[in-house]
Amino acid sequence: MNTSTEQIFNSLKKTLDSYYPLSEKTWEEFKSICTIKEIKKNEYAFELYDKVDAFSYVYKGLFRTFSFNEKAEEYTKKFFWETKFYGPMVALLYKKPINAVVQAIEDSIVIDIKHDKYRKLLEKYDDLKFFHIFYLEKHWVLERDDISSSLVLDNAKQRYEKFNKEFKNIIKRIPKYYIASYLGISPTHLSRIRKELKNHCVL
Repeated sequence: MNTSTEQIFNSLKKTLDSYYPLSEKTWEEFKSICTIKEIKKNEYAFELYDKVDAFSYVYKGLFRTFSFNEKAEEYTKKFFWETKFYGPMVALLYKKPINAVVQAIEDSIVIDIKHDKYRKLLEKYDDLKFFHIFYLEKHWVLERDDISSSLVLDNAKQRYEKFNKEFKNIIKRIPKYYIASYLGISPTHLSRIRKELKNHCVL
């Protein structure tokens, strides 16, 4: 690992503060429940039915979370990259095995955050509570509502156009078959959409 521990934790602190600034006391205790970890391309951060005790912050790299439908076909649910958090929160809250896989698309560096100790810090520090509330509002309420509406109301072309806009900073890093899986279409259908948009100078 060429990157220093200080750089990695500084990135995490900056991200936390972007939602709500943490005091030095809160931050020092928060750091104590964290572990830096490297994950290689194509390795799994979490595998299906694992029992996990942490969620993670992405310092470097790119991940996807995926599951399987009733035909055992793989579908991608979400992407996570630098400054994003990922983790099976429902499984952590209910202490159940996870029902989705988190896989590294690139060589990555993450910070694992112990969930049970994080919950104790939430009870202890108001500034961490505010971070938690503002994070949930943005990512679990507003973003998820928009995604749900898009899946119901938009056709495949519209969904790809939204995807292209939302993920414009990382779209070149994502393999096309993962994009197709996320949109719920075949790679062939995605190629047709991309060709059509390119011909109209949209892509």
